[in-house]
Formats: sequence, C-alpha cells, structure tokens
Amino acid sequence: MAKRIVLTGGGTAGHVTPNIALIPRLRELNYEIYYIGSYEGIEKKLIEDFDIPYYGIATGKFRRYFDPKNFTDPFRVMIGYSEARKYLKDLKPDIVFSKGGFVSVPVVRAAASLDIPCIIHESDMTPGLANKLCIPVASKICCNFPETIQMLPGGKAILTGSPIREELARGNKIAAYDICRFTSNKPVVMIIGGSLGAESINKTVRDALPKLLQDFQVVHICGKDKVDNLMLNITGYKQFEYVKTELKDIFAMADVVVSRAGANSICELLALKKPNLLIPLSTHSSRGDQLLNAKSFESQGFSLLIDEDYLTENLLVEKIHELYFTRQTYIDAMSKSNQLSSIRTITDLIEDTTNGR
Repeated sequence: MAKRIVLTGGGTAGHVTPNIALIPRLRELNYEIYYIGSYEGIEKKLIEDFDIPYYGIATGKFRRYFDPKNFTDPFRVMIGYSEARKYLKDLKPDIVFSKGGFVSVPVVRAAASLDIPCIIHESDMTPGLANKLCIPVASKICCNFPETIQMLPGGKAILTGSPIREELARGNKIAAYDICRFTSNKPVVMIIGGSLGAESINKTVRDALPKLLQDFQVVHICGKDKVDNLMLNITGYKQFEYVKTELKDIFAMADVVVSRAGANSICELLALKKPNLLIPLSTHSSRGDQLLNAKSFESQGFSLLIDEDYLTENLLVEKIHELYFTRQTYIDAMSKSNQLSSIRTITDLIEDTTNGR
C-alpha cells in the first residue's frame, strides 16, 4: 500500500521549489503526493506541471506592522485551518512536509490536531514568523545553517541543507556559450539578483562593465523589465530578464557567481560548488535574514561578502577578481560540506518518521 504525503508551502517561489525538488525521490519511494496551498498563490502555478492533486485554502499574512488587514486576516487563517483539516481528514496522509510561508501555518496546525506528524523546513538562519508558529507542533525541523540548530528546541533540529532540483547539476556549458555568444577562452561571471532583479546591483554591474569586460565575460540575469536596451550589443555582455530552462547551462558555464543571499539561491550555489560573491539585501529593506545567511556562508568558507551599503563599482571589480583567482579555495570548502545530500537526508527523515508512526 502506497504511503501518502501532503506537501505545503507558498507565497514565494522559495517556499515551493524545495518541495518540487523532493518530488522525484518521493515518487521513487512510492509516495502518493498531494499539495495544499493558497487559492491562487504562486505555488498553484508552479505545481501545475507535476500532475499532483492541488487543494486551495484561505490564508492570511501575519504582519509585524500596522495594517487594516491585521483585523481581517486572522479570520481567513481560521477558515484556512478548517479547510485544511477537512482535506487532511479526507486524504489521510501519513505525514505532512512544510516548506513554510503563511499558507503552511493552518495546514501544519490542522495536521497536528489530527495527530499527523509534520516535518518543517526553515531556509533562513533565523526562523520566520510562520515557522515560529509551526515549530511547537513539528516532529522535526530541517535547517540550512549550523547556527540555526542552537535557536530551535533540543532534539528537533537537523542540519539538512535545502533540496535543490537535480537538473540544475546537468547543465551544458557549450549550449550556454552559444546562447550568450561567448567564447570558451575567457572566464564568465554570472550575475543574478533574484526574480525581480536588484536595482543597486544592476546599476553597479553596468557601471563596472568597462573594467570587468577586460578580463571576463558577463551574463546578467537582471530581473523583469530590467534589461538595458542600450547595452544589448556589447560584446561579452549578455542580459536576461529571467531564465528558466537555460539556467542549468548558464550555471555550468559560470566560473564565479555574484548573487543575492536568499537561502535557496545560496544553497543552489553550494550544491553546484560555484565560487560566489554575495551581496545580501540591505537591512534597511528586509528583516536582515539575507545578511545573516551570507555571514554564515562566509564563515564556513563558501562565499565572499559585500555589504550592499558599501557597494561601489571599484569594490565589485576588486572582489570579483579576488574571487576568481582564489576560486579553488571556495570549491574545496564547499566540497566538504555535509549539506550537499539534502534530498536524501530529508526523504530519509520522512521515511523514518512515517515508519515510526
């Protein structure tokens, strides 16, 4: 008889793609897979390609600041809890795996009320508010950073890393050279600032191009509507708004990567052993999780770091050169990490929890 698992998580792609990365292995292990997400969140669109039954529930955001929706969203969460509980009673899963985001709270809490074990995954070094609400009822908590274990209840936390889509490791660098019209005799810097792009990074990279192109070719994934049409014909510089199927090829081609420090992004860099320069989102415009993520990777020898508040054209050029000429040091450090086999570690944990019911 097949085992059943409900996956949940949503709100951003980062709360969905690790779940997607687990799907092939879960199918190998003969699990029937179901997904509970919000009615029309990004998770619904991303799961469509995988032939998995999808159930939508009401959800509300938990805000730390004043907003009129703070008075209505708790009722939406209560409705979502009732809907999730009904779905779970019908589906009778052996386990729930949650990647976080606000939609996961009513699902995990409903599962706990039905004595269904839950494993949750925390991407950032410090748990977000949604996961903080789930931690008390979770059986196990997977995390990406050694420092996080100290912040979680004893015996529950396990350092797993983040599940990464296996196809990312199957890139073809020759295909990427063709797409970008690059040559193979000059190193490649890959710049990636997240799906919406990073304005300050984009501007600094473009200001630094004359210096960078002396020694490197630059492929720049700059975000939606962020392509500079005046720079389309510069030899050795290729821009993309967003890359999907070709991403694995561009990763294979890149000698070094400049990136934001979102947890999933840096776990991809670790899994691919790509020497990287991290420019985390400033604490002025975030809760500071990217800066903590980046500092952890820097302390483990995986990354170089630039504080966005001090980002300049000259500093960027200097750090990219430093990273390139010492890249083997970073590759060696990443090769020794015990966060590389995350899919196997997490699915083994799911199996142990399911078999122990």
